[in-house]
This record gives sequence, structure tokens and C-alpha cells, in this order.
Amino acid sequence: MPALSSPFSLSTCMKGIVLAPLLLLAAAGTAMAQQQPQFTHYGFNGMYLNPAYAGIKGQTEVTVIGRYQYYNLSNTQGDDNGSPRTGMASFSVPILPISGGVGLVVYYDQTGPIKTTNGALSYSQHIKLGSGVLGLGIQGTYTYLGNGTYRAIDPNDINVPAQGASDHKFDAGAGVWYESPKFYAGLSANNLFRSQYTFASTGVRGTASQYLGENHAYFTAGYNIEASSSVVVTPTILAKAVLPGDYDTKSKYDNQRNYSLEGGVRATLDDRFWAGVNYRYDESIAGLVGASFGPDNRFRFGYAFDFIAFHQDALALSSHEIMLSLRMPKVGLITRPAIRTPRYSF
Repeated sequence: MPALSSPFSLSTCMKGIVLAPLLLLAAAGTAMAQQQPQFTHYGFNGMYLNPAYAGIKGQTEVTVIGRYQYYNLSNTQGDDNGSPRTGMASFSVPILPISGGVGLVVYYDQTGPIKTTNGALSYSQHIKLGSGVLGLGIQGTYTYLGNGTYRAIDPNDINVPAQGASDHKFDAGAGVWYESPKFYAGLSANNLFRSQYTFASTGVRGTASQYLGENHAYFTAGYNIEASSSVVVTPTILAKAVLPGDYDTKSKYDNQRNYSLEGGVRATLDDRFWAGVNYRYDESIAGLVGASFGPDNRFRFGYAFDFIAFHQDALALSSHEIMLSLRMPKVGLITRPAIRTPRYSF
């Protein structure tokens, strides 16, 4: 997707410098490691990562996350602020009669002059496998990509999209997810059709700049360890990849700059309070705290603070993230008990 929210897509931007060159490179179709919005609460946000997650926990879940990345990344030129800001809401609902689930994810992301609105509707079919459930998911997505304000070095450059130019496209995604009481893992890919966005140009009339929505892939996993009768320790991992180019091209998969890895661990007390740490390769170290409350601990509040430990000369020193979620109690299929009567016993 076109949102440039990754550490490796922004690490070359110096403080106080206009971020318009990033947009121009994107519009020119350059194969850069551009990343969809990232979240430190990825361990609580499976619906965002994978369509196969939809309904797989057997309970309705609603999650809302707000993220302010690279807080106060300065901009002295009067253009749009360079700090990525993201708002995301996800819904996961099981459909027990057909052993499936549906999900919806909507997010808005702004990085410098680039503004992205995305909606994804998912369906997952669930198959009992061992002690857990395997989900097979598909997803349809709609993306609206627009430009804010910026100043071009050369206003007549045909590769410079006009201010306010926009485009929208439909695309698709797919994934698999395995969920058991102790272990979960998911693998997914989106932008399967590599939709091409076209923008009106500020240069010669009649020309247009173009951008390809490259494939993205995610792998995530976690394992619940019962450290005591009241404490569960959960190591987690998330690997992300941007895969530019055609599927049969070797260079699509062998560029190490297009991959990102993070891992962490959190401890949860009585399914009510948690605290953890996370490391994002070559970018940040994060701390997470949170609490559950209400009937059945159905409401959750979490906060994450990212300290940018690497490339501090190019980035602001911190990112902040707030999560709110609702987990409804699990329900079973409603069946009417059999009625026994002597009338039909012979």
C-alpha cells in the first residue's frame, strides 16, 4: 500500500526537510520498501494482519488503535507534518452455524503529504485441526490515496503529482491462521492484484504520474506459557515484507531491505493486567502496558511507547500508541434439547 509508515521508508528523511520527495519517488513507481501502517500492539490486532483471523476466537472482537509515529518529526518549511498518524478500527465476528467468521478493518493513515483511507472486508472458513482451529481467509480491499500540500523543486516535472490529486482502487488479500489455546500463527499477503494508481501531473497537461500498490506479506506467531496459576507469559514475533515486481521475478524476494522483523514478550496477570517489551529491528525498543476491566474482563485498554533507538539523526525520538478493545463472551450454537415421550418408544 502507498502509506509510507515503516521505519525503513522514513529513515532517509532528515529533520526539518520537506517530505515531498518521498511522494515524488512513489509516484514515479520506484521500487522502494514502502510499508503499510505498523502497530506495536500487533499481538492484540490479528484482524488487521490477516483475513483468516476473522471470528477464529469464537467471540466478537472490536479493536480501535490510534498511533502517532515519530512524534513531532519537525518540518520547518510549512508543508504537511512529517510524523505518520494512523487511526484504525477492526471488527471480528464468528458465524458459528457455518464454522466461519467475517471481519472488517478500516484505517486512515497520513504520512507527510500522503493520505490513505483503506477498508477491508474479510471472510474466514474454520476447520478443526488438532487442539485448535485452522482459518482460511480471503479479503476484498478498497483504497483511496490522495495528496496533501507540498512544494515541488521543479513544478513542471511531469512526475510530480498535482496537489489534491487522488485515485482509488479495489484489490484483494488472502491468508491462513491457526489458533489453539497455547499457540497461534498466521501468514497472509495483500495487494494481490498490484493495483496501479494514477495521478494528474503538475507538469505538462495531459500527462499523469503512476504508482503501483506492491504486494505486502505478514507472518506472526505467539505462544502462551503458564508461568504460574495466575501469570501467562507470551513471546510474539512479526515479520513484514514489501514485495515489488512480478511474482515470477527473483528480485521480488531477495532484497533484504524490503523485510522488517520485530519480536517481544508480555506477561499477563489474571487475564487483567499486562506489561511487555518489543524490539523492532534497526528502529526501536518499545514498552507496553494495559489492563482489562468490566464484566468478564471484556474491555481492554493498552498503551505502547516506542523509543527510537536507531537512526536518531533522521527520526524523532518516540512514537505513541493507544488501544481500546471489546471482547464479547464466547457463545455456542443454540440447539433445542430432544424431547423423549413413551408415545414413540415402540
